[in-house]
Amino acid sequence: MFEYELHQIRSAELIREAQNHRLAQEALRGRRAARRAAARESAQHESEGQGHTKRPRRHRFARAA
Repeated sequence: MFEYELHQIRSAELIREAQNHRLAQEALRGRRAARRAAARESAQHESEGQGHTKRPRRHRFARAA
């Protein structure tokens, strides 16, 4: 009987952990969606092709000699 109670406790603990994990993932998806929506909104207000700085764009890698 003691082992059954331990199993029940562990099962309840795993269920709580799974619920917390799902809640955290849902919150993360919500933040990502809000960030994407804000980026789309700001992109509509700005003209296309403009960066956040006035410096010209540099190449990622240096040219070969």
